[in-house]
Amino acid sequence: MYLPQHFAVTDPAVLFDLMQQFSFATLVSVHEGRPFATHIPFTVYPERNLLASHIARANPQWTSFDRNQEVLVIFQGDHSYISPTWYEKHPSVPTWNYMTVHAYGKVQIVEEPTAVKALLHDLVVQYERQWKMEELPPDYLHGMMKGIVAFQIEITKLEGKFKLSQNRSRADRERVIAALEQSPNLDDRAIARQMKKHLEQA
Repeated sequence: MYLPQHFAVTDPAVLFDLMQQFSFATLVSVHEGRPFATHIPFTVYPERNLLASHIARANPQWTSFDRNQEVLVIFQGDHSYISPTWYEKHPSVPTWNYMTVHAYGKVQIVEEPTAVKALLHDLVVQYERQWKMEELPPDYLHGMMKGIVAFQIEITKLEGKFKLSQNRSRADRERVIAALEQSPNLDDRAIARQMKKHLEQA
């Protein structure tokens, strides 16, 4: 990822926080010599430096998984269009503010049934507040598990890019925040909150 220094975020705690908040991510690997992407939810284990998920067995991406293959998972956070009309100085051009984390790592297929169930359980409780996977009939759960391929990714590298107008003057950043705060779009207001947070820390 192109990563100018003023947009780079290196604190693992901050990066893992975004990954957990925006855990529906994009898994990218090389399959039959070409890039291949699948959009799936992940469980993030910061204390183990690990990601886990599963894909449909009918999805061919897993057939190219190799223990030594490096894969990329892209976590996309808040993002918003930035109008040049919000800047103090002109001429200026439009841009896009956004927050993203790229996680690189080694992928390993998980086949042992008890381990697969544990990964599925963790993924369910991450989102579910009422339904319990354990309530499924064992035969039904076993049949559904046959239709997926579970895997883990040992993270080897994290790249964080929070592009929040850090390359603009404080006055411009304050004007952008004020404009975004007035927007009916939730993403716009989310970026405004992030910009304000980082401006206060500057």
